[in-house]
Amino acid sequence: MIEIIRLLQLPVLSLILLTAAGAKLSRVLRTGSLSAGLGPTELFPVRLRQPAAFLVCLVEVGLGVALIATAGGHSSLVRSAATGSRLVAALFFLVSMCALVEVRDRRPDVGCGCFGTLSTRPTGYRSIIRAGLLAGAALVTIGVGPARLPPPSPRAAADLGLLVAELLLLAAISPEVGEALVRLGYTEPCELRRIPAERALASLRRSSHWRRYAGEISSDRPADMWRELCWWYVVFPGSPAGAESDIVFAVQVKKHRPGVQSAVVPRQQVPGGQPAPAQVPGQREAASPVPGGSSSVPSGQI
Repeated sequence: MIEIIRLLQLPVLSLILLTAAGAKLSRVLRTGSLSAGLGPTELFPVRLRQPAAFLVCLVEVGLGVALIATAGGHSSLVRSAATGSRLVAALFFLVSMCALVEVRDRRPDVGCGCFGTLSTRPTGYRSIIRAGLLAGAALVTIGVGPARLPPPSPRAAADLGLLVAELLLLAAISPEVGEALVRLGYTEPCELRRIPAERALASLRRSSHWRRYAGEISSDRPADMWRELCWWYVVFPGSPAGAESDIVFAVQVKKHRPGVQSAVVPRQQVPGGQPAPAQVPGQREAASPVPGGSSSVPSGQI
């Protein structure tokens, strides 16, 4: 049983390291800054924070892969590499624990940054204890025999139960779990969503409303386009039924399968017989959100 518990630390450590690196890199994709959200980097001078953050991510990915890659080797070279990677992992978590203690003392307002944006709460004892436990878990794997998958049996189910129990224990002492649950239950208001105009146009051109009026639109480029709360409004010149008109589309601000509405606005005639641009709601004054707001569009419904 003790041998099984020691072996189970390898997938747990690898999962923790790779998840932590992935969470940090996801922050990079959103903010463009590798040092953002990494608490211990605040202890370095500004010019060294970016290299330090990059080094942390690189070490986490390297150790996560090495712990699994060397877990089942039998040759002396692989066994030596396994021992080395486990020693480095233990040292990494030990240094992390000491760094978190220092962050708590010198910058109590900064999160640990262990899992990117999920680790924004001020560094507490739970994060420090977790790093110490992971350092101990890495130490107990040194000298353990090659890991192999057990055949289907009641013993394999018991091993799986031990693995799940350890992961639940780590989740219980991790402050990031609460933040993750909050985010899973949070829906961003549509007024705050960032959907670029190019994406709204792409969604419009895939819609049935666009296909309905595509043959009557006289320009590939919209005459006007603006956003009002939860909708993008797009105006194209056209001539449905032979009359000069503006074809107005409303595209919902939504990442997947946005709603699309359309309306035809006839142009008014001015002295001289030239058609005047139609007064589309929202060009001169704030348009009402669609649907639900009042609209002065005389033809169709947005």
